[in-house]
Amino acid sequence: MYKKASSGLIALTTTLVLGLSAPAVAEELAVPVMNQADRSATHALPKTGQSQDSVRARLGAPITVSAPVGTPPISSWEYPEFIVYFEGSHVIHTVMKPRR
Repeated sequence: MYKKASSGLIALTTTLVLGLSAPAVAEELAVPVMNQADRSATHALPKTGQSQDSVRARLGAPITVSAPVGTPPISSWEYPEFIVYFEGSHVIHTVMKPRR
């Protein structure tokens, strides 16, 4: 024989099923071609693995410095035309800013 399910259990199950089936929403960002960064200067960008000391010696002080966040610690330095991301004290990525 089957036992009747409680109304609370039915409500909880329905809520979970409907909540998990909600459609995902993503926002698309389009940057017009004329506003994209000038890629001709990429040879001057900091390279992966460079130390913070070598970046500062070559490029000078950044405009802003973001404090390390997370584990491993990720920080960033902002320069006029790009942003340098560090893991610990070494470059992991450099991102060009769009032209204005």
